Amino acid sequence: MLIRDISPRDRAQWAVLWQGYLEFYGVPDMAPEITERTWARFFDPAEPVFAMVAEEGGVLLGLVHYIFHRNTWCLDDVCYLEDLFTAAAARGKGVGRALIEAVYEKAKAKNATRVYWMTHKTNTTAQALYEKVAENTGFIQYRKSF
Repeated sequence: MLIRDISPRDRAQWAVLWQGYLEFYGVPDMAPEITERTWARFFDPAEPVFAMVAEEGGVLLGLVHYIFHRNTWCLDDVCYLEDLFTAAAARGKGVGRALIEAVYEKAKAKNATRVYWMTHKTNTTAQALYEKVAENTGFIQYRKSF
């Protein structure tokens, strides 16, 4: 398995994984313009949004999207691991862990002080992995959408 930065040639396979991720979180009808903008951001040097994929034999097994941003509690940037998804056939084979570890390496290279992420309270399968690779800080997210 190879973990690498996303490439424009990955669009079709990335779209399948992205749709699987959206369906997992109950958002199967995401506005197409959001998906288009998300994809474009990965290749815009002015954007702090990045993506990597796990690949084996030319097949994408998983994706991870992450963002570097300033933080009021640190001098250097932090890294938000926003999206992590593994194809159903590849689950339990270390893909998720490998993608998380790859984000850790990218964050260290950028001198980020931490990597953090959220998951839904019902995503207990993912939480079993997260408990092994990071600390559960106990924070709860509140949100107001506009």
